[in-house]
Amino acid sequence: MAERRNGDVAILAPRGRIDHESSQAFQQRVLAALTPQAKVLCDFSGVDYVSTAGLRALMAAAKHATAKGARVGLGGLQPEVRKIFAIARFSYVLPIFDTVDEAVAAWKS
Repeated sequence: MAERRNGDVAILAPRGRIDHESSQAFQQRVLAALTPQAKVLCDFSGVDYVSTAGLRALMAAAKHATAKGARVGLGGLQPEVRKIFAIARFSYVLPIFDTVDEAVAAWKS
């Protein structure tokens, strides 16, 4: 998983599938980035599939962020992945932005 920063926002960019095989490593990486007051955006532009295991990892990240006073969100979802998140109504769990730049701009204001 690639990582970069844009100001005070850490941007994690997983690739491929987030499923039973990869969800644990994904979750650990996101949780490690969620220090108190952190802003962590997952750039999903390179993710083509998310299973229920991946959704559970993101749910854990959302709970962890709330407990730490941090923020975690998603950006750049591909159409098929966006459908999965819409069906699961995940926009009630995490903020979902169309692009990484949109998320960074929203979190700077």
